[in-house]
Amino acid sequence: MKYGAAFFKLVLHFFLPRTCFACGCDLSWNAKEPLCAECLSRLDAPGPHICKRCGAVLKYGGAHCFACRGSKERKYKCRVIRSAFKFNTSSRSLVHALKYSRADYLAKYMGAQMAVRYKNYPELAEAEVVMPVPLFPKRNRTRGYNQSELLAENFAPLVGLPLDSKSLVRIKNTISQTTLGRVGRLANMKGAFAYKNQEPIKGKTVLLIDDVATTGATLEGCAEALKAAGAKKVMAYTFARE
Repeated sequence: MKYGAAFFKLVLHFFLPRTCFACGCDLSWNAKEPLCAECLSRLDAPGPHICKRCGAVLKYGGAHCFACRGSKERKYKCRVIRSAFKFNTSSRSLVHALKYSRADYLAKYMGAQMAVRYKNYPELAEAEVVMPVPLFPKRNRTRGYNQSELLAENFAPLVGLPLDSKSLVRIKNTISQTTLGRVGRLANMKGAFAYKNQEPIKGKTVLLIDDVATTGATLEGCAEALKAAGAKKVMAYTFARE
């Protein structure tokens, strides 16, 4: 049976050769990674210096980025944001394939990679439950799945945390964030989420899961809804950080 499966993969590769998601070069028929060795080597962690709160890369060191500096840090409901990788050619290729090219099978690999790097962030260890960032129902139907939910489903069991993918919902069909600046993104996400569950979340520490963190506006919108519902603390962990 084992040899039969290997032969089938070999024949399939002959007609549909596997290629690296980032650079497009050929991969071997039995490659276990979705990227070639060179592109895989570029999957770098954010840093070495990142903002203590939002995880933004700090080019010149320091403890906080400008948006989180001083008293500004206390206004945010999402207390900590961390990411497995920086957003570059390699990580972007995986995110875009998962998000826009229906490559939902990549979520297993990406979720596993997030789990491996989770241990590098002891500040996230107090998390008690994992929640994916939800999509608006119409967008979920159009895409066919919520990429953040797929990542969370593959990540949570590997780190031993329970998954709740139903309680946090998106109640506002927001416009795309891509054309908006930081202030516009925060305003766009205001009131976009709600906690819909009879079971109280009071006193729990929630870990949000998303594909990419840019300004953190989406995560902040989620955190506002969870804090309003009584969550003790909200943190976030994403596959990549712009």
